[in-house]
Amino acid sequence: MVRAPTCPICDRELAPSSITESPVFPFCSVRCKQIDLLRWCRGEYAVVDRLLPEQLADQLADQDTAE
Repeated sequence: MVRAPTCPICDRELAPSSITESPVFPFCSVRCKQIDLLRWCRGEYAVVDRLLPEQLADQLADQDTAE
């Protein structure tokens, strides 16, 4: 059985229609959406992706050519 979606901030269950109709989806309210934005701004969330050695070498080479 599929679970109903929940707000990632307060875990309130969302109505199935909110997926297509809510302007604040996946949040339940503007307040929860703003809390999420504040957490991003404070650096509480981070997108972490390991760089492979060849990706790191390419990035360093790009920086050297830009200078």
